[in-house]
Amino acid sequence: MRAINKGRALRVLLERGPLTRPEIGELTGLSKPTAFQLLARLHEAGLVVADGIRAGQPGPTAEIYRINPDSAYVAALDVTRDRISVQVADITGQIRGEHTVAVPSGAPGPLVDRLAAAIGAAGPPGPLRRVVIGVQGAVDPTTGLLSYATDEDLPGWRIPDLLAALRTGLGTEVDVENDVNLVALAEQAHGAAADCPDFVLLWADEGLGSALVIGGKLHRGFFGGAGEVGYMPTPGVATARDGGRFGHHGYQALVGGPAVHDLLRTYGVEALDFRRAVTAAVDLAQGTGRAAEEAAAGLRLVASRLAIGLAAIASVVDPGLIVLTGGLPTAGGEFLRDLVERELHAITHSRPQVRLSALEGNPVLAGALDLALTSVREEVFGLI
Repeated sequence: MRAINKGRALRVLLERGPLTRPEIGELTGLSKPTAFQLLARLHEAGLVVADGIRAGQPGPTAEIYRINPDSAYVAALDVTRDRISVQVADITGQIRGEHTVAVPSGAPGPLVDRLAAAIGAAGPPGPLRRVVIGVQGAVDPTTGLLSYATDEDLPGWRIPDLLAALRTGLGTEVDVENDVNLVALAEQAHGAAADCPDFVLLWADEGLGSALVIGGKLHRGFFGGAGEVGYMPTPGVATARDGGRFGHHGYQALVGGPAVHDLLRTYGVEALDFRRAVTAAVDLAQGTGRAAEEAAAGLRLVASRLAIGLAAIASVVDPGLIVLTGGLPTAGGEFLRDLVERELHAITHSRPQVRLSALEGNPVLAGALDLALTSVREEVFGLI
């Protein structure tokens, strides 16, 4: 019962901010003596601190309490082939430091040294209790190796027993999570999927990836590769048998960034990259004349290709919602979203809603921070 009461009080302080003892008692249902004793224990343990007094109200002045932000720190990393982005937060979720560093090409140095230097440059105020790292790929729990990524994608990452090596090298608990899974967690906590326990997130950019949230929980799969839809065999394009395990095949070859760029070029849309091509096609399609008709036809084909893969996923998972994010949906906006939803509903029995991402900033870092904070709060506060 004491642990449950502690969890209630700390949860209320996290959600509401600084509160008086009577306010904590009222919001948790605890009696005044119990709330007094509880806060005394939490203060002694360093989990809450006094935050002044609240005057100007009827009755005696009341002391205010808040979560001690320095009771634990976490770090979130978004690691790509070219850069490492870091955010450090205290246990309340307040950002206390951030840094982005370019990864040199060629021989970039030992992995642990690179990560430790990037974290150190973000200036953590104290020892980190947990680090969550988002990467392209996923750790296979059956082997301990990073899968779905090559040495070219992430130099130095394919080492034996990756998690143990990182935990030893960084001197704290470390989780390595697929970057798209982290985006889904952020979307679930703060974005377009906040009201849906069963959803699929599709990241459509230069490469493709997805994340599955089922019953409110992220589904990673037995080998850690759930959602690696870039490799999904798709009618009309090469398979892994034809192009090799990491070749250009499947859903990636159908509607990855390079494929979309090439497709729109055949419909008369010239641009330097696929994002600009999609933006230009949307602008043209909303006009009149031959160019508008061509651009609209090209976008309909892009939407139908996206819908083919989404329909395959939806037929197995049966989600209530599909969230589109990444460079392709961002460039296509509501125009492309509507085309995808219409095409998807035309070829599937169920009719999941299709939404664009509602997140701003770096969603990988946001999801990594959420995951780190959830774990640390459970450890430090006993929250469940």
